[in-house]
Amino acid sequence: MSEKKTHMNLVIIGHIDHGKSTMMGHLLILTGAITDREMRQLEDESKKLERASWKYAFVFDRLKEERERGITIDLAFRKFETKNYYFTLIDAPGHRDFVKNMITGSSQADAAILVVSAKKGEFEAGISAGGQTIEHAYLARTLGVGQVRVAVNKMDDATVDWKEDRFNEVKNEISRLLFEEIRFKKEDVEFIPTSAWTGDNLAKKSDKMPWYKGPTLVDALDNLKVPPKPTDKDLRIPIQDVYKISGVGTVPVGRVETGVLKIADKIIIMPPEITTEVRSIEMHHEQIKQAIPGDNIGFNIRGIPVKDLRRGMVLGHANKTPPTVADEFTGQIVVIYHPTVLPQGYAPVVHAHTAQVACVFEEIMTKTDPRTGQVLQEKPDFLKMNEGGMVKFKPKKPMCIEKFSDFPQLGRFAVRDMGRTIAVGVVMDLKKKVKEKKK
Repeated sequence: MSEKKTHMNLVIIGHIDHGKSTMMGHLLILTGAITDREMRQLEDESKKLERASWKYAFVFDRLKEERERGITIDLAFRKFETKNYYFTLIDAPGHRDFVKNMITGSSQADAAILVVSAKKGEFEAGISAGGQTIEHAYLARTLGVGQVRVAVNKMDDATVDWKEDRFNEVKNEISRLLFEEIRFKKEDVEFIPTSAWTGDNLAKKSDKMPWYKGPTLVDALDNLKVPPKPTDKDLRIPIQDVYKISGVGTVPVGRVETGVLKIADKIIIMPPEITTEVRSIEMHHEQIKQAIPGDNIGFNIRGIPVKDLRRGMVLGHANKTPPTVADEFTGQIVVIYHPTVLPQGYAPVVHAHTAQVACVFEEIMTKTDPRTGQVLQEKPDFLKMNEGGMVKFKPKKPMCIEKFSDFPQLGRFAVRDMGRTIAVGVVMDLKKKVKEKKK
């Protein structure tokens, strides 16, 4: 069936404990992606750990450590189908230490479910200065996720009691954040009151909220629009992982961002500028002849040892413009969180697609109004929270990044420090690394 349906990647984001894993687990069961037998096994395991209330979350939180701590650590991938689409579900960790994984998760997503707890106290914690609701929503936007379905969760909680006024209170606050601050378009966002635990409004209309006339979560996902697939652009595939598979050889894994990859294509991997040939391509454990934008694939390449490749490298076609390795780049940024100031010489880690590279604030060129982009000050000494600016970045090691105007998928980045997302931005310009001539 899924052969005929359009494929989309969906990332699940939101503050810790707002019910993301429970929601996804329950959704997978309701859409038939998990068998009854598998569910019974998970129920038994959750009871053994005396965590019966987490049975749905167990579907996602496969790692033993996650089950024992009750936190989603790494990215999990599962498939499920709706009437119109088949989705690869990417569960992005909500816990702050794990936002790094969340960044690589959302940089591969076509749409997001933002899970927001309506429970008194939990909602407020999520939108506080240290909360991840705001941070995740900013990151999703920066990383190119255009469409969001907001699941206002825990409507069954005693502090909420299925009430419309609490739903509206949460909806109004999140609307302000998404539309006014982060600049999502109104037509790209839908709000659904849900209970991940009881399953209300996930796949079936809830009888406990007769005041709600909108779609269920599954119906809202079915209303998503397919993002355009940039097949006409040069090939760009950021590497997410590299495996050595016995009898096969070196298999890099990543998502096709632009262009088309076919078997027998000659490719170049930057940096270190390695050329090779593609022997086979696989998606969801099935061999495919070609891969297009949005496909998460593994591909076998000729004659390159695993140790020569790593996450953050980008591949393109050998006979076209190779991926750009920048010596420095100019980014337009917005500072979303910092306790003090960001001066010239500041050296945080920049995350772009799957790359994570320490970069120095070489020069702060301007301070701008983040809402209008208007220049407020030339050459300021520093930037602080809620300010925008144009900054010249110098990567401390070779970094593949592209101008936002050429390849938006590889031209967005997040600036991280102290376990937090400090700023988000786009690449306005860059200086290519010039190869040194051998003497």
